[in-house]
Amino acid sequence: MTADRYPKGVLAGRTALVTGAASGIGAAIAEAYAAAGAQLCLADRAEDRLAPVVERCAGFGVRAVGVGADVSVEADVTRMFARATESLGFVDVLVNNAGILTECRVSEMSTSLFDEMIAVNLRSVFLCTRAALPTMIHHGFGRIINIASQLGQKGGQGMAHYSAAKAGIIGFTRAVAREVGGLGITANCIAPGPIETPLGGDLSQEWTETLRAGLPLRRFGQPEEVAPTAVLLASDPGGNLYTGQTLGPNSGDVMA
Repeated sequence: MTADRYPKGVLAGRTALVTGAASGIGAAIAEAYAAAGAQLCLADRAEDRLAPVVERCAGFGVRAVGVGADVSVEADVTRMFARATESLGFVDVLVNNAGILTECRVSEMSTSLFDEMIAVNLRSVFLCTRAALPTMIHHGFGRIINIASQLGQKGGQGMAHYSAAKAGIIGFTRAVAREVGGLGITANCIAPGPIETPLGGDLSQEWTETLRAGLPLRRFGQPEEVAPTAVLLASDPGGNLYTGQTLGPNSGDVMA
């Protein structure tokens, strides 16, 4: 990724916290934000894999710090925000990207598998948003960007737990947008279609090939093709009028 993909300094003065930033869409958003001039706190429970992403972001001349955190755990979220504030100051852009992906039909699904999906993919969005809002409200500005999925809009076989969590994110985001819209804060979703990331590595070949064949663009996306939408939503004036929206870089899988 190069800085010339984005208007110079379009996010200058912004401080963003990106969860799930060690790889995939999270890493791509982090680098896009750095290229656009934002300073960054990058979080992931795979702390050992964060360092290269932090280094690449710092290479754009911005301040970047990494913190190991499991964002489904309340104490970790509290510690993560304390680190971000201590190192960088007011977090005015929150990107809730952390998530997991597993494949299992409902008839065979254990309660623990369902609960883990909800905790990591949905509870984390609540915990991080709740932690970010008081300071955003105090400053009268904030951008909350939640990574959902097109499966939260259409569902997917073997993905009921994942679809439920992502649909929950969309509904949660709309409610938050209504609660805080008058306070200078926007809340939006990005619902990517299938993206070539490590997250999908455990899915069956049959599932992925069937999905690919049904896409109007006939291909999965790349993380760097999702990141510009996150830059738009964080930017001024580009993102100013979006709130409660679900933007879909999804290869045409969902058309709305």
